Amino acid sequence: MDHVAALLLELGLLFLGLSVLGLAARRLGLSPVPFVLLAALALGEGGLVPLSTAEPFLEASAEIGVVLLLLTLGLEFSATELFSSFRRHAPSGLVDLVLNAPPGFAAGLLLGLPWQGALALAGVTYISSSGIIARLLGDLGRLANRETPAVLSVLVLEDLAMALFLPLLVVALAGEGPTAAASGIALAVGAVLVVLLAAQRHGHHLGRLLSHDDDEQVLLRLVGLTLLVAGLAQALGASAAVGAFLVGLALPASFAERARAILGPLRDLFAALFFVAFGFATDPGLILPVLPAALALAAVTTVTKIGTGWFAARRDGVAVPGRLRAGTALVARGEFSIVIAGLAVTAGLADVGPIATGYVLILAVAGPVLTRVVEPLGARLLPVPAAR
Repeated sequence: MDHVAALLLELGLLFLGLSVLGLAARRLGLSPVPFVLLAALALGEGGLVPLSTAEPFLEASAEIGVVLLLLTLGLEFSATELFSSFRRHAPSGLVDLVLNAPPGFAAGLLLGLPWQGALALAGVTYISSSGIIARLLGDLGRLANRETPAVLSVLVLEDLAMALFLPLLVVALAGEGPTAAASGIALAVGAVLVVLLAAQRHGHHLGRLLSHDDDEQVLLRLVGLTLLVAGLAQALGASAAVGAFLVGLALPASFAERARAILGPLRDLFAALFFVAFGFATDPGLILPVLPAALALAAVTTVTKIGTGWFAARRDGVAVPGRLRAGTALVARGEFSIVIAGLAVTAGLADVGPIATGYVLILAVAGPVLTRVVEPLGARLLPVPAAR
């Protein structure tokens, strides 16, 4: 068959399949992430129906998908919100880090991964899925709940930590020494601080440069600028994802809302292709042997995430049922855990892929299910007075 015809047929079937999976996930009240990963495992390396012609396109799309995910992450909050979350919930962020990163690092070492792979797995277990959790809170009508500000503050601090963690991980995966790692962190910290300060004072100028009455012009300008900055960041030895995050962070809130609306469908498309590409690179036959380890790790970090949410909500004076809701809401892992694992796999640590895939598949499903059932359970088992 002609190469172009084969490519179009494979992509057409893939997109239609992703549509069906998205509908199934929505009907079940779950994130589409585990459904897409399972489908990709069936179609990729060692799978049932390999889509060999589309693989080069998917690999390039995956890189763009990561950049767009981090761009929209940066668009989610302003410098004021970041500083406010840090002042209010810095202790919660520290508890989150201490409870949830070490299990991944320890599991990586026990599974025989090099320390760089263990570091990547620590990031996988640390970061909750902002996308899954935000949608879940909206679906359950909990956005106005007393515990929700604590949950969102923890997510904001995790996302900010990613801007510091990703350069460190990139340096570690490149095999460079502690000096390079320290300089990478210092560069990331400096860049974040400079962008935050510049955004407060001059972000409106950048917003005016990107603004236009035509949505197409806004999309082209925003994506073009983001890809340029991401490419420069990658060329300088940092992470393209961090560069994209900083672009989103630099834009004023007045422009960010419109940018999110315009960028949303494109982001969702390329994000789905990123998950497909990651699943393609993972042999499903390698997941089964590490599934018991993934289950054990998921069980441990479910408890530690509940502990994180409990601590954060208690700091806000929330009662016990609300603390449980906050803790279970943070359990889900998803897009950014796969981004971290994808960096490790690309760097040659293929063994990180199966354990991360199994782990995310479990918690992307278990997290939303757990937070849906805990409210009536908590009200029945823990009858306490309402939060003051």
